[in-house]
Amino acid sequence: MAKMARVYLRTMSAAKPQPVFSTEQLAQANAWRSGTLAQALGMHFERDAQGGLVLHMPVDERTFQPMRQLHGGATAALAETLGSVASALIVGIGARAVVGVELNANHLRAVRSGSVHATGELVHEGRTTHVWDIRIRDDQGILIAVCRLTNLILATT
Repeated sequence: MAKMARVYLRTMSAAKPQPVFSTEQLAQANAWRSGTLAQALGMHFERDAQGGLVLHMPVDERTFQPMRQLHGGATAALAETLGSVASALIVGIGARAVVGVELNANHLRAVRSGSVHATGELVHEGRTTHVWDIRIRDDQGILIAVCRLTNLILATT
């Protein structure tokens, strides 16, 4: 896939301009789910009102831990999927590859039903790394996890 033009939006909460993703990029993000963990866990992408990516995931038997609440690993998978796909859309898959090299997740409260929703803020966009601050909220908008993802950006040959 060719590198798409980047558009940035300055937000009130971020000193750094944030990526705005096109409808074509949204379609590509959802197409990439096929045959992956994201598809198995029922994740799907949408865009928010500012054009940022939002990744949704149901809280159900696919994402439960034995105590029938959202599994921390599912939360981590949601965060890594959002940040990795967003980085891939920014750099353009084909000429560059994106791999997650570090993920930190702080789980703040349990979720037993409904869905969870991840949004990300790109806090560092370097030549070889991207760092994402990812917030995960429940259906009521309550913050349930805070994550930090570092992606390595590699040249493909």
